[in-house]
Amino acid sequence: MSFGKKVTSAVATVLSIAMLTVVYGCNSSKSTPAHIVLRLGHVQTIDTHYQLASLEFARLVKDKTNGRIEIAVYPQSQLGGEVQMTQAVRTGTQDLAIIAQAVVENTVKEWQIFDVPYLFDSVDQANRILQGPVGNTFMNMLPQHDLVGLAWFSCLERNVFTANKPVRTLNDLKGLKIRVLQSPGYVNAFRALGANPTPLAYSELYLAVQQGVVDGGDTPPDQFVKDKFLEVAKNYSLTRINDQAIVFLMSKAVMDKLPKDDQNAILDAAKQAAQYDIKLYKDDTDKALKEIEQKGVHIIHVDTKPWIEATNAIRADLISKIPSGESLYREIVAAKAAAAK
Repeated sequence: MSFGKKVTSAVATVLSIAMLTVVYGCNSSKSTPAHIVLRLGHVQTIDTHYQLASLEFARLVKDKTNGRIEIAVYPQSQLGGEVQMTQAVRTGTQDLAIIAQAVVENTVKEWQIFDVPYLFDSVDQANRILQGPVGNTFMNMLPQHDLVGLAWFSCLERNVFTANKPVRTLNDLKGLKIRVLQSPGYVNAFRALGANPTPLAYSELYLAVQQGVVDGGDTPPDQFVKDKFLEVAKNYSLTRINDQAIVFLMSKAVMDKLPKDDQNAILDAAKQAAQYDIKLYKDDTDKALKEIEQKGVHIIHVDTKPWIEATNAIRADLISKIPSGESLYREIVAAKAAAAK
């Protein structure tokens, strides 16, 4: 970053915090509440669970603060991509954002644990565990990076889709060019499974599949439908290699300027909105799978046991390279065992 950009960012941060200071007065008790607007950004469209949960959060915050705090929701990357928004939230130039964990791990290296293949047995299990002490462990890592984790939204179950060749077994996946997230966990897992993980911007994936540049990719069911991959892919295989965690973030600088009552209102509203999002995502997934089948795309139920075994070595290697990886992995495994009782 150039000196000029650093100055611009610093000035924007000061102005953002100064606005809250004016709103709440200059006394240390922050006891002069007035109407303020906080900006919430996300990258998905207006017909997704991100947007509906964001609007529910806005409604709850308005209700809990008697209208003093208004949440302005900006969907479809209006405030920038996830990397840009995360940085803006860290510096205080944006107030709130819904962000995929893979972006946060650029800042919080311990969060790379979520990229480990077959970390959870299902989306439902992942959601239950992240709503408990394990989730708190990861949220507690954020404040030192100028972030506040308000809540975990629903994890996203990522499955492999292909244009032509159906993937039923590991042997079917061998040599296929599959676009995956460019993180060590995803790339190494797909390589261990025999695929050829291919770097490609997500925005280019539809055309790349259509033109045969890649054989397929991996997306959650609802995203597969909304981004119209069912027009260019004949097969959707329930491989469940990764359940991608989604976090609702707030700027620590902005949060710290709010009175305690307003902080609690925001936290309570976020937790309620997260539960709403989890329900919405489950409903969206069920609807998407039905639509995928109705549109003639083959839904393939995969026996994942051989896939899990094929990633054992790379799983151990990935965990060993993550800060506190061994202890974090043990904590997750213990939570899974407790949940199964």
